[in-house]
Amino acid sequence: MAGKNQGIDASEPWRDFAKAPNSSQSHTINRILKRALDIVVAASLLFLLAPLFLLVAIIVTLSDGGPVFNRHLRVGFKGREFGCLEFRTARADATPNPHITIVGDILRRSSLDKLPQLINVLLGRMSLVGPCAVTGEELLRYGEHAYAYISVRPGLTGHWQTGGCGEPSYQNRLSLDIEYLSNWTLAWDFVILGKTLSALISRHALLPRLDS
Repeated sequence: MAGKNQGIDASEPWRDFAKAPNSSQSHTINRILKRALDIVVAASLLFLLAPLFLLVAIIVTLSDGGPVFNRHLRVGFKGREFGCLEFRTARADATPNPHITIVGDILRRSSLDKLPQLINVLLGRMSLVGPCAVTGEELLRYGEHAYAYISVRPGLTGHWQTGGCGEPSYQNRLSLDIEYLSNWTLAWDFVILGKTLSALISRHALLPRLDS
């Protein structure tokens, strides 16, 4: 991230955060357990959902012959930039105002477009639960909390997704991220995962849009 993200030096500050007063031995063990959970769950889901993964990939490709994935550059653990993967939801020949395909609309509303991010989790670039993955420019808005952000892995889901009412504004999302970074516990991760799973299996997410 150094040299790319407006002068935020990731070489040492994340280490300082890791030694903060709330980083007890128990806290460190919970961090290890969190990573172990990421690996087990991501690997299991990728294995179990492999047929669905392949089916979606084929449908996306056949819809207009374009690439299967979008790769968005984000800042991750220790300030390292990585390609955050998603199934492509807009037309391959999209203009600056992307046209969402019918398949893409279904993927977005069901959150299946985020399925490839399990690969990021397995590779250690993301976590199942964490702050929202942001760009280098967006990270500057975290101010003094930017170093807390790069001390953890951004999440596939997080307090930024389950802690607000409906779609939170950008500023509210930022506040939710800071609250999560300041008060993180492994138990809170399980609560967030439970809320996310409940939202995913809700009937509303899979209903066809009625306002079109």
